[in-house]
Amino acid sequence: MTLSILDLAPISSGSTAADALRNTIDLARRADELGYRRYWLAEHHFAPGVAGSAPAVLIGLVAAATGTIRVGSGAVQLGHQTPLSVVEQFGLIDALHPGRIDLGIGRSGRRRSEAAAAPPGAAERPGSRIVDGLLIPPPFDFSKLAAHPHLAHYATLLQQPGARTPDFADQIDDVLAFLNGTHDAHAVPGEGADVQVWILGSSGGQSAQVAGERGLPFAANYHVSPASVLEAVEAYREAFKPSDDLAEPYVIVSADAVVAEDEATARELASPYALWVRSIRTGAGAMRYATPAEAAAHVWSEADRELVKDRVDTQFVGTPEQVTERLRVLRRVTGADELLVTTITHDHDDRVRSYELLAEAWNRP
Repeated sequence: MTLSILDLAPISSGSTAADALRNTIDLARRADELGYRRYWLAEHHFAPGVAGSAPAVLIGLVAAATGTIRVGSGAVQLGHQTPLSVVEQFGLIDALHPGRIDLGIGRSGRRRSEAAAAPPGAAERPGSRIVDGLLIPPPFDFSKLAAHPHLAHYATLLQQPGARTPDFADQIDDVLAFLNGTHDAHAVPGEGADVQVWILGSSGGQSAQVAGERGLPFAANYHVSPASVLEAVEAYREAFKPSDDLAEPYVIVSADAVVAEDEATARELASPYALWVRSIRTGAGAMRYATPAEAAAHVWSEADRELVKDRVDTQFVGTPEQVTERLRVLRRVTGADELLVTTITHDHDDRVRSYELLAEAWNRP
């Protein structure tokens, strides 16, 4: 199947991290039964509503609980650890689950001045537009969030004092060299591991460039940065050079979705999403996922609504047929080879049911 799952191990209001992790294992088992291609775990830190702070640990648990589905990271943040430690972790998992592990890598650890800077040409970018049926909203300005004092403090906690993040391209080259045995040091376990390396990116910047030039598959984030998804996949394809593992560009594109038997129910289940996005974009970190009633009690300002508008407008919510149709548009417009779907609802059973309905509709002739 050309659908995969991205799981953040969300913690709902009134529950614990242990509950979230047990839910992740349960959802992964069901995804394996439904035929989803991959089950990826995200890395987030200092987020009250997300339990996925150590993806390698969680990947090992999910791989042990499932049978055939590929399991991987979406993504390991390479700025927080060395290429050697990443290869050793994933090599260890691969030793017990050979041929099933994806090592998705994301760029992190950029200097605050770089992170706060507007992307090139941001001032000239148009507002919301429809591209062949796909909504491309205006770009979100991350400069205020990047300058939040909490994030600066957290950055110091994620690295050793005085540590400096190397160039991302050099880090990727080290990962590949450790895996294929061409490094001057040997990773054990890790060297020769049958893991598939992916690069994840939200723009047409260095991540897309590195993925293309190294002939690696690329994951573009429509669910995180919908404004730049087209430029990300275009930059990757333009930079692509065939490698021993990949003869042609291979793209997976992410999307937020909530599916239910009827549209009204789906919209109610998805109603806390805006409040959750707000918690992230105000610098507080992802909150515990609210119930629809808790979300309805929030008093919204116009500034708050504008803060989350691009994410809310690009979330795919509705019946199986409605969401499937919109996902097929996303796949067609981006040229994606696969789609990576992330679904968050307050109740675990609703999240499982959403993925069940989506799989049934996607596979329907």
